[in-house]
Amino acid sequence: MRTWIRHRAAILIIFLLTVLAVAGGVWRYGYGQALDQLARRGEADLALGADSLTAQLKRYQELAVLMAEHPSLLALSQNPAATSAERGHPLLLEAADKTAALDLIYARADGTILATAQEDVAPPTTLAQSPYFKRALQGALGAHHQVDPRFGRRAFYYAVPSFSAEGTVSAVLTVVLDVEDVEGNWRGDGPTVFFVDDLNEVFISNRSELVFWRRNPTAPGLLPPEGTAPAFRAYSRAGHEIWQLDWGPYIPARGLHIVQDLPVIDMVAEAIVDVSLARRIAGLQAGTIAAIFMIFGLILLQVLERRRVLTEANAELENRVTQRTQALSATNEALRREITEREEAEAALKKAQADLVQAGKLSALGQMSAGISHELNQPLMAIQTFAENGTRFLERDKADKAGENLSRISQMATRMARIIKNLRAFARNENEPTGRVDLVSVITQAVELTEPRLLQDDITLNWSPEAQNSPIFVRGGEVRLGQVFVNLITNAADAMTDQPARQIDISIQTAPRLCVLVRDTGPGIDAPDKIFDPFYTTKEVGSSEGMGLGLSISYGLVQSFGGNIRGSNHPEGGALFTVELESWPQESAA
Repeated sequence: MRTWIRHRAAILIIFLLTVLAVAGGVWRYGYGQALDQLARRGEADLALGADSLTAQLKRYQELAVLMAEHPSLLALSQNPAATSAERGHPLLLEAADKTAALDLIYARADGTILATAQEDVAPPTTLAQSPYFKRALQGALGAHHQVDPRFGRRAFYYAVPSFSAEGTVSAVLTVVLDVEDVEGNWRGDGPTVFFVDDLNEVFISNRSELVFWRRNPTAPGLLPPEGTAPAFRAYSRAGHEIWQLDWGPYIPARGLHIVQDLPVIDMVAEAIVDVSLARRIAGLQAGTIAAIFMIFGLILLQVLERRRVLTEANAELENRVTQRTQALSATNEALRREITEREEAEAALKKAQADLVQAGKLSALGQMSAGISHELNQPLMAIQTFAENGTRFLERDKADKAGENLSRISQMATRMARIIKNLRAFARNENEPTGRVDLVSVITQAVELTEPRLLQDDITLNWSPEAQNSPIFVRGGEVRLGQVFVNLITNAADAMTDQPARQIDISIQTAPRLCVLVRDTGPGIDAPDKIFDPFYTTKEVGSSEGMGLGLSISYGLVQSFGGNIRGSNHPEGGALFTVELESWPQESAA
């Protein structure tokens, strides 16, 4: 048992390690693929931000180029009397208002300022030492950025020369634009983007908290202008540089670092793209694979557990089979003996039942003997009389009269033969199997057998075989079925002994099920649920009229034919017995 537990534990550990290894591999691969897509999108966003910045700066550059040769400015530069700066020059003020420029400054080539757009802020004393001014004096476009000392704001400068008729630079127009105004159009949008100048300082960014941060000269990342540098770590993943940092709530804690040179504005554009989505995608892929492996492992574990349980069950079963083989052999032997005894008992029971049925028939015959004797005695006396009369008619040579007597003697003999035939058929012990029986003929024979008894007790029996759709074939035995109706008729006759009106009605119904209705005008049934119980009778104890077996025998006979018999009280008085029988198929009858 301990060996099996150690074996299972080892398999489980190996499986978990395998799942972790596969999930880790899927995570690394999925993370790399997601980083590739993220890098492409980040590069596109960075290029879009850089293009937006350069496009906005170019507007001010074009403004300086277009206004540098304006006639009013040229006239101002050619006027020797202009020696002081004109604040709020109408042309420059209008251009600053329309373009949101911080200031426009027009100065001679020697640096003397002739006009400015600002009215409230004093112009600088001279521009001669400004790098952008020096560049413009060389006949080229001068560009520079710094924190403007007059406004205390980050500013971008574009200086454009104005040429005299001799082709020399006579004046310079400088456009000063506010960097914060440029940032305001895209601040907070997209990934974190910042622009580092040639002094390794962040001068422009869509995240204001990164402005004036400086590039670390010895390692990746940025350093704040003052204070302790926050936590930072750079590492490579799938060929991409990942920065893990804590620079503020609006900057991702883990981002993909992307760099793009911008020689047009002499800066380097950099972006930090949040990689949390890529990590989630990779985590979902790894989790899905791990879940699939775990499900597969659980199925495999279930299969192995089932095999183990089946093996143990088979071993236990074999052990039990071995232990019980001898007991089963002894039990089988005992069962064989018991089966033999039961078969013998069943044969004895069937014989007893057959004897009981036969006894019931003989009992019925005994009850009908007086009437039958009278029925047979009448034809015999009539035959004797007709025979004596026939002899006398022959002596008197009256052959026609003698023939009539002989015909009546033949009719009496036929009647006696029919009575004796029915008695013999009723009395014999039938052993034939169930077959096709004409129900109308069986009821007619039962009526003929009981007719002497009915005549003796002055009982009217209403049965009309001619009114039936004869023949009606049912499944049963002719003798046994006849005994059922004889029992029902004699029981009805017994029940009406003390009744003033004595009548028995027999009819056949074919729908909804084939059944025979036997009704009498007796006192009815006291206990309909007990009348078919053996030895149940309403007759006096010790009576010679029966022991209460007739209806019980009838019930068993009808059940053996696949039918049913039930007794009830008729609403108009008397008892009603319904004998349901199974119809013989029409095809078989044909």
